[in-house]
Amino acid sequence: MNTRNLNNFLALAKSLHFGKASEVCNVSVSALSRNIRQLEEELGVRLFNRDNRKVTLTNEGKTFLKYANEASNQWQLIRKELADNSGELQGKISLYCSVTASYSILFDLLNRFRPDYPGIEIKLHTGVPELAISRIAAGHEDICIAAHPNSLPREVTFKPLSITPLVFIAPVNPLDPDVPISEPDSAEAWANVPMVLSETGIARNRLDEWFKAMGINPRTYAQVEGYEAIVSMVSLGLGVGVVPKIVLDNSPLAERIQILNVQPTLEPFNIGLFTLKRNLKNPLVKAFWELIE
Repeated sequence: MNTRNLNNFLALAKSLHFGKASEVCNVSVSALSRNIRQLEEELGVRLFNRDNRKVTLTNEGKTFLKYANEASNQWQLIRKELADNSGELQGKISLYCSVTASYSILFDLLNRFRPDYPGIEIKLHTGVPELAISRIAAGHEDICIAAHPNSLPREVTFKPLSITPLVFIAPVNPLDPDVPISEPDSAEAWANVPMVLSETGIARNRLDEWFKAMGINPRTYAQVEGYEAIVSMVSLGLGVGVVPKIVLDNSPLAERIQILNVQPTLEPFNIGLFTLKRNLKNPLVKAFWELIE
């Protein structure tokens, strides 16, 4: 059965926002709108009132919502029943991670997972790692790969995968040869170094604490979103940045980058899997979780 339009309807009925619903359904806003129109044409009624300010359910939409919820629940139940009878896990789990993690960590996990669980569909979303924990806590994803923050929401659990250092990186060929970016050895020298910084996140917090402890007032050249963007800007010779070493190891720009021997070092990243504790009762999530001993 093709339940796509039904799931799109339920997502939009819950959020009443095309942008949020399209993100949940992993489709473009235009595709979501097209699927909703197709469903309305099949039913012969309007399910939503739309204007430039808001989206609301029509009376017909509210009636259809009851059916859609019941149909979706029944569909999930019958799929689970059939899967239980066949002895093979069937269904879908959603994963979230950075682009780097998708090919440096997730690739190996999926290579081990797919042969044993061919009936489980993986729905992968990639984005900035700073959003990973919040997406898990909000229930948007089943599992994410990210670095462990200083604290976790009580409902979220963590399973470690690997540890990667946080390193200071500089261009091999600085854009401005007069700017001292090679291993500054004093607070005064650091004050003249252009820094390419993360806007938010664990690395930014640890770097801010490091600067404060060292009595350094950094010179911010740019603030960007995502570690890949930091590597890119540093490789162009625009300044010094801080990234997890795993990002640099998997970057096509690594040859244009040098790692600075800065002391004291920053606290490394403890990378692993995150999920809601209650998700571990889901056999699909549990199967993926148990990949890690």
